[in-house]
Amino acid sequence: MTETSIPQTAQHPVRDRMLWPAIGVVCLATIALALGPDWASLPARIVLFLAGVALAAQLLKGRSRQFFNGPMAYAATGSLVLLVILALFANEISPQNPYDLRQLDIMDGRLPPGATNFDGSFTYHLGTDEQGRDILSGILYGLRVSLSVAIVATLIAMAIGVVVGIYAAWAGGRIESILMRLVDLQLSFPSILVALMLMAAFGRGLDKVVIALIIVQWAYYARTVRGTALSETRKEYIDAARGLGLPVRKIIFRHLLPNCIPPLLVISTVQIANTIVLESSLSFLGVGVPVTQPSLGLLIANGYDYMLSGQYWMSMYPGVALLAIVASINLVGDRLRDTLNPRLRK
Repeated sequence: MTETSIPQTAQHPVRDRMLWPAIGVVCLATIALALGPDWASLPARIVLFLAGVALAAQLLKGRSRQFFNGPMAYAATGSLVLLVILALFANEISPQNPYDLRQLDIMDGRLPPGATNFDGSFTYHLGTDEQGRDILSGILYGLRVSLSVAIVATLIAMAIGVVVGIYAAWAGGRIESILMRLVDLQLSFPSILVALMLMAAFGRGLDKVVIALIIVQWAYYARTVRGTALSETRKEYIDAARGLGLPVRKIIFRHLLPNCIPPLLVISTVQIANTIVLESSLSFLGVGVPVTQPSLGLLIANGYDYMLSGQYWMSMYPGVALLAIVASINLVGDRLRDTLNPRLRK
């Protein structure tokens, strides 16, 4: 009996040779760009975008008709792709660098949408804030910060959760009980409360926000992976692999882990949206990202004091952008869930 005689009861949705490299490129490039100066060079961002497209194409290979089964799927996917492009290429698309003091004029502060600057050479389509920064440009730069923080935190938290969840499912016994009680303890507290406590201890900063979001998120992935792995370890192909005397490492990485990927993809998509909301909440409360790297939440907070005076555009338009990106990610996540696991379809 050879390894090839292992029963084919399991579907290996990510065994395609091109998919794992695409996942690796997206993970490494996202982390490098988010931590690099000025979001790295234009070629690096183009590579990241193309890797993301390749990853999406491999995931939907043979399933595109199931995924795009209605106008809502097209609208959500199109909106998400558009917003990601705007965030990735904000440097090239934005009419103004809102954080370059040489481009700002205090005389242009709090101008309404459609107004022009002092000498009439520039039109602020969404208005300006109190310091004369273009709201449209601020939204594009803020969208970039919100997305990068959410994706980096989600990737690292997912990696930690996968290790904990698979180890708990494989080891079983007392180790599993201890790890799962730790997960239960983590999940028993509201996410915003834990994040606020951590930010109060860490202080304000982009890296500190990422660390706090990782600590808040990892337990979701650990519980999901542990449940999926427990189900998979009871199937015939795992018993056959054990009976053949395959190393534990090969069983986990070649048979068990690939079958845990579909629920991971779904929960990570939804968690990116939740992370954006959580990070925006922290920034709105003044304990999130610094002023020099504002996200959508900080933009909303900056214009909140002017809402009652009729200068709505400073907070409303960043709020609309936040709503659009979160709604798009959630809708795409729902379609991805139904596509990868039709049994969950309502």
